[in-house]
Amino acid sequence: MNPFELDARLAADTLALGESELCLYRLMDDARWPWVILVPRRAGVAEIHDLNDADHDTLWAESRAVARALAETFNARSMNVAKLGNVVSQLHLHHVVRQEGDPAWPGPVWGFGQREPYTEAQRGVMVARLRDLLL
Repeated sequence: MNPFELDARLAADTLALGESELCLYRLMDDARWPWVILVPRRAGVAEIHDLNDADHDTLWAESRAVARALAETFNARSMNVAKLGNVVSQLHLHHVVRQEGDPAWPGPVWGFGQREPYTEAQRGVMVARLRDLLL
């Protein structure tokens, strides 16, 4: 089996936060929303049902912990948690903090407008804050 490699598009669109035993934790480089992606470090896995039972349970436990932490920290009106895989087939799970009045509210964030990358200063603050919160 091939070793795990992060998909090039995910690598280009996100910032490294850290990792757990199972997942890479990545920040979507879009300042419009706090948006964390979990990527299970398993080669060739595209769907949640492709994971073995232990990895499946670990992914959902980590996802729940990330969603709770983000919701509390950013006073979320709603948490959008989703696995799409339509563009990037590598399994990854999105966690997006939503607020009434955010740029896409109440519609979905996927495909909405143009990504607004964090400034260098914002990037440093957000990455440090999320590392402290999640890892």
